[in-house]
Amino acid sequence: MQDKITQLLAEIQAGSYKALARGITMVENDLEGYSTLLSQLKNTDAAKVVGITGPPGAGKSTLVNALLHHWIKADKRIAVIAVDPSSPFNYGALLGDRIRMADFYNHNNVYIRSLATRGALGGLHAKIIEITDVVKHAPFDYILVETVGVGQSEVEIAGLADCTVVALVPEAGDEVQTLKAGIMEIANLFVVNKADRDNADTLYRTLRILAHERSMGDDETPVIKTIATTQDGLAELAAAIETYLTTHNTIPEKKLQLLTERCWQIIQHRQMRGFNKAKLLLQLQEAVQSPMFNLYSFTDSFVENNS
Repeated sequence: MQDKITQLLAEIQAGSYKALARGITMVENDLEGYSTLLSQLKNTDAAKVVGITGPPGAGKSTLVNALLHHWIKADKRIAVIAVDPSSPFNYGALLGDRIRMADFYNHNNVYIRSLATRGALGGLHAKIIEITDVVKHAPFDYILVETVGVGQSEVEIAGLADCTVVALVPEAGDEVQTLKAGIMEIANLFVVNKADRDNADTLYRTLRILAHERSMGDDETPVIKTIATTQDGLAELAAAIETYLTTHNTIPEKKLQLLTERCWQIIQHRQMRGFNKAKLLLQLQEAVQSPMFNLYSFTDSFVENNS
């Protein structure tokens, strides 16, 4: 297995999309060897992670598609991790984002992977950190991570991404107040997409005011108007992303918090490997019949006998 993992990692690093797909599948589904693969990833910051988030209908996928067109012209290599809602029947991704990115199905410089949330909170996949690290092992310039949506609790993307872009549309004017605390926390750049619609200027001014209120010194969150379907404003957006990545190259507090939480989860998962829930159910089913049953004493006994 070790030789296979070494070979797979070499192929991923060399730019093989088939090898990358196999590696992601291993990690996503906890297949044999996935832990070894993760432990041998090279920690590289060559590929910068750009998070694209915002409420449903903000045009996030169209915005990602437009950024692909822009950066491909500059000969950049880009990976897209599109987190789709889960199918209610098989928990797989609904693949809506791939439909919007049809121009890049077979492009040599673009890799697209759709993931299902599978019920995970935060608009992301439960294994998004690990999957992103696998993708970072490959020779990409940018990794675009598109979330399902944004809300007060959905701040994971701010910990994962080197730059978080929050997309809004003119119709979201009333939502800004509802989302105010959340989006002001996670946004490194604001985008008013579909800026040819009514009320776009009003939303733009509102965001500028909010950005100014929260600014510290000269570090004010940029607000950019775009029409993703026609590429209007995309050069400005791409330049703003690149500027942010260049000038903010330290590890933000949110990323440290996310990594600490994920490390804690990994420790818990490994500590629980010796425990079998089916066995717990059978023993509990028998134990609860006793009039002297005590859940806490039972738990102490179960842990002691299975450690």
